[in-house]
Amino acid sequence: MTKDYIIRPFQDRSDFEKMQELEQKVWGSEPIPIPQTLTVHQNGGLLMGAFSGERLIGFSYGFPGFSNGHTYLCSHMLAIDPDYQKTGIGKVLKEEQRQEAIRIGYDLLTWTFDPLESVNAYLNLTKLKAICDTYKVNCYGEMKDGLNKGLPTDRLKVDWWIQSSYVNGEQTFTDEQATVLADYEVTPAGFPKISLIHSEDVSNKNSVLVPITKSFQEIKAKDQDLAMDWRMNIRDMFTRLFAEGYAVVKLIQRPDEPVHYYLFVKKDAINLEKEG
Repeated sequence: MTKDYIIRPFQDRSDFEKMQELEQKVWGSEPIPIPQTLTVHQNGGLLMGAFSGERLIGFSYGFPGFSNGHTYLCSHMLAIDPDYQKTGIGKVLKEEQRQEAIRIGYDLLTWTFDPLESVNAYLNLTKLKAICDTYKVNCYGEMKDGLNKGLPTDRLKVDWWIQSSYVNGEQTFTDEQATVLADYEVTPAGFPKISLIHSEDVSNKNSVLVPITKSFQEIKAKDQDLAMDWRMNIRDMFTRLFAEGYAVVKLIQRPDEPVHYYLFVKKDAINLEKEG
């Protein structure tokens, strides 16, 4: 699909009304009230839209956050119209959000995502070069929507240091010589399942790989017990590695396997100094 859209910050009430319509189309849930999103946008927040003519086909919604003396932009929501999904708009929206956030004074953006959603992981970590060293157990409590029903809402909180040498420079990490933390087997139904989590000490390794199923949504729809097994195993491995000083920096895609792999490195090996 050719690029037949522009990306810009929201400008008037009609942009916010279109955002509500797209929220309902994408998630089928009650939209955020306009007085709230408009007030956020006018007070340090940032709403960016992808527009094809007058049609809003994607948006990002962020509001100011504050922790430990540092102000950041909490990038709470990213939505793409189903007609335009898998066309690269999400990445373009995030890059434009980064440029606008730098312009208004931010150096850090944060957001959360489900660690078992590999498409989101690939965008956030591999493409955008956000990093993560925070695992939030059952972050939102019990949710009953189609995407979350029946499972704890565990999330990864990513940090996107948008003015850092890591994000803007050449530093990268590979899975060469990385230690694989867990093995998997394939069930009779054809789904991968963690078969063994290695117990040996990995704290002195430069890099570690953790497998993740490629087919989490299908597993959730057909085998709730296996979905829960993935949730608990990923929780155990991530919290263990984060406690030992690692951060996750990439999703490594493996076309010839039913899993992808998260790549962990020691956090102090990542150059998060402000560029220049």
